[in-house]
Amino acid sequence: MKTYMIIEHFHQDKLKEIYDRFDKKGRLMPESVHYINSWIDEKVEVCYQVMEAESREKLLEWISNWEDVTDFEIIPVIDSAKARKIALSR
Repeated sequence: MKTYMIIEHFHQDKLKEIYDRFDKKGRLMPESVHYINSWIDEKVEVCYQVMEAESREKLLEWISNWEDVTDFEIIPVIDSAKARKIALSR
């Protein structure tokens, strides 16, 4: 499993639709995609979400359910301990 930071830029004219869809259908994720946590800015414009997935392709499958209401950035991330190990091995 890989860890990803997902940055969602909500389409502001679709906010109600985003929350209505979520309430009715949930996150709409494939089995191999796992939600870890999320935070939304105070203006309710951007969501910062940590996810785990077996591949970027599986994330894209999830995104396809939401791309009509939000724009996505996908950033593969590693934890601090792994980053430290990489940095010290250089």
